[in-house]
Amino acid sequence: MTTSISIQQASAATGLSIHTLRYYERIGLIDPVPRQSNQHRLYRQEDLRWIEFLLRLRATGMSIQQMLRYAELRRMGEQLGSVSERKVLLEQHAETLEAELLVLQDTLAMLRDKVALYAGMEEKLKATLNA
Repeated sequence: MTTSISIQQASAATGLSIHTLRYYERIGLIDPVPRQSNQHRLYRQEDLRWIEFLLRLRATGMSIQQMLRYAELRRMGEQLGSVSERKVLLEQHAETLEAELLVLQDTLAMLRDKVALYAGMEEKLKATLNA
């Protein structure tokens, strides 16, 4: 049995505003969400998993345009061209993230070195004041 939740609950579960959920559906980032007879959207678990994946892509800097392309390819299903292009898209994004991580790791190491330098300077200054 599939459990469905309202747009308000989906908003709370994903951290996206109701406006953003509607926007994502309108531009095709999210497939059309099934509706009740009163036209209220009913989000399924598979919708929430897809949104979670989109949020991860967005958090790692993937553009809306790239995410839209991925969503378009996903809708094509398990066809060789679609699967191959999705794989390439994610491989390229992963390579970009790996390069960004290297820069961040270098920057973090530099900051830690500076903190250690200042800690040493601080200790010397405290020792001078106590002498």
